[in-house]
Amino acid sequence: MPTLEQLVEAAEALLAPLARSVDPAGVRVAWTGGKDSTVALFIWKAILDHGGLGPVRAINLDTGCKFPEVLAFRDRMAGEWGVDLHVARPGADLRGYPLARDPVACCRELKVEPLKAAIRATGATHLISGIRRDEHPDRAGRAPLESRRDPDYVMVNPILDWTERDVWAFHHRFGLPHCELYDQGYRSLGCRPCTALPTAGAGERDGRNSEKEKVLSRLTGLGYF
Repeated sequence: MPTLEQLVEAAEALLAPLARSVDPAGVRVAWTGGKDSTVALFIWKAILDHGGLGPVRAINLDTGCKFPEVLAFRDRMAGEWGVDLHVARPGADLRGYPLARDPVACCRELKVEPLKAAIRATGATHLISGIRRDEHPDRAGRAPLESRRDPDYVMVNPILDWTERDVWAFHHRFGLPHCELYDQGYRSLGCRPCTALPTAGAGERDGRNSEKEKVLSRLTGLGYF
């Protein structure tokens, strides 16, 4: 198993060339406010800061049904870290919306379509994610660099080979802040209707909506992380 130092070096080796080969203004972090994407945001911010390449830029999906604690953490950290933050919101009226009834339709309208609109609006050419192979079987085969279409951009996945333990070790090593919900026992944070406290001994994403978990590959094909 690679050490944390080796994982960090590999993430930096993937991200550092972006700062040299493309306009950093076109690179955005898909920042959910969760533990994983905060690591990706921190590493990319450190690379930009080291090169004097301007603020770290991010896209956050605010579906309208996120935990208020996550939104408060997002806003606080955006201010403290000087994040150029684009908040993507759905056009759907959530009054009476059948949240989580059809996970594919719900995620497409509340996440995928707003994400694509945000990429177009910001002119992003690269989107850095915090996804990991071990968190879901449908992510096991993901590549560090993935070309996406409609719109055209490259998804960059610098912490694919990290584990949950690695993520928290990095948080502790560098004193990264995290949303208070993790201290209450949550291990993976999504929208409120699709996220519950996992039971003792359960897996990292066992608190997520099981129907959505079954269709993650379909959602990825539509343009999800």
